[in-house]
Amino acid sequence: MSDGSSLLFDLPGFRVVSCVEIPPGGRRVVVMQVADEHACPRCGVLVGGKPYDLRQSRIKDLPFGHRPLEVIWRKRRYRCREWRCPQRVFTERSVQVPPRCRLTGRLRTRLEQAASGSARALSDVAAEYGVSWWSVHRALVAAAVEHTKVRLAPVRMLGLDETRARSVRWVWDDGAGWRLSNPWMTSFVDLDTGRPGWLLGLVPGRSGAAVQTWLAAQPQAWRDGIEVVALDPSAPFAAAVRRLLPQATIVVDHWHLVRLANQAVTEVRQRVAREQYGRRGRRTDPAWAHRRLLLAGGDRLSARGLARLRRVLAVDDPTNEIGAAWGVKELLRQLLAAPTPHDARHRLFRFYDAVHAADMAETTRLAETISTWWPAIEAFLRLRVTNARTEGSNRVIKQLKRVGCGYRNQANYERRIVLHVAAKNAA
Repeated sequence: MSDGSSLLFDLPGFRVVSCVEIPPGGRRVVVMQVADEHACPRCGVLVGGKPYDLRQSRIKDLPFGHRPLEVIWRKRRYRCREWRCPQRVFTERSVQVPPRCRLTGRLRTRLEQAASGSARALSDVAAEYGVSWWSVHRALVAAAVEHTKVRLAPVRMLGLDETRARSVRWVWDDGAGWRLSNPWMTSFVDLDTGRPGWLLGLVPGRSGAAVQTWLAAQPQAWRDGIEVVALDPSAPFAAAVRRLLPQATIVVDHWHLVRLANQAVTEVRQRVAREQYGRRGRRTDPAWAHRRLLLAGGDRLSARGLARLRRVLAVDDPTNEIGAAWGVKELLRQLLAAPTPHDARHRLFRFYDAVHAADMAETTRLAETISTWWPAIEAFLRLRVTNARTEGSNRVIKQLKRVGCGYRNQANYERRIVLHVAAKNAA
């Protein structure tokens, strides 16, 4: 064949010997290695010239064109010239197709990129390239091994959050009978907005011991460079961070605090409905029908929305407890948006005063949480560091879980997550 065919096929270290059509509508390409001299894999003695014989091996390569492609590697076999070497006969080898492999290196790279660069199922990628599921899986494992060899870059702001690894279910334990399985995993994310968001690592569980184990595995110099840690109001997480990162400032993400306030409003609404009607809320109850309106931010409601909210509270809030809980929630939102420390202290006083006037168990519990985490909340008001990137990583984790229809193997699950995030950031 001409050198143009080899240049077009472009398999490093190989040249095209022949190319013929095969039924039904496919093509067969026969290739041989360019090098005529090879070394014995055991003793290293070079041999060349006429080979002992030729063997044909079918290998898998990237698709070329719209017709099926069959690639045949015509391998040379040589006799070792070193009479003391136990390797009497050997076959030439290639970096592109290592021993006991049938896939070329560029195909393995493409499989890993196709699986990591998108949230596709491995079976979908395998069907597109005409390989088995295990071939795509092995390409991912090899890429993950190389990825773990890369040392973590210095991090100034660290985000922690947990996400459920699998759905809650009952499993049978031979020793203890049926038990509830509720697996979680904790993610560690770089929150520095000056560079792409990076998923630093994952660890099974959501306990302080899990966080402490992951942090203890990192170099001391890396831990010393962390200045801010953002997390949700989790006492085990905070204790582990204070133990391993004593110099870091803990910041509580404001989204979780607003969520706690909304939860307090919902609990008050449900309790008032039970006391007033002796049942849970129904569609005919104005407070239940407008339950989402109660959770909306007051500063984001239009004049029409505010008027509708007043009508709901006037009709379906005889004790004014729902309105009091809604007011406490709004004062907390105003506190978290305070522009200066002076405004924060003033709005904090108004928040506590409203909680005292409401005198409800739900709002009192919310105020106790704010009091417990006030140093971390004050740090948030000063630094304005949020856990938004960590929540974004959780969205990617859930998306991959849906595509995989759940993962039984935790290692496979973590590997896909880390490689997918790395591929998205490198794009």
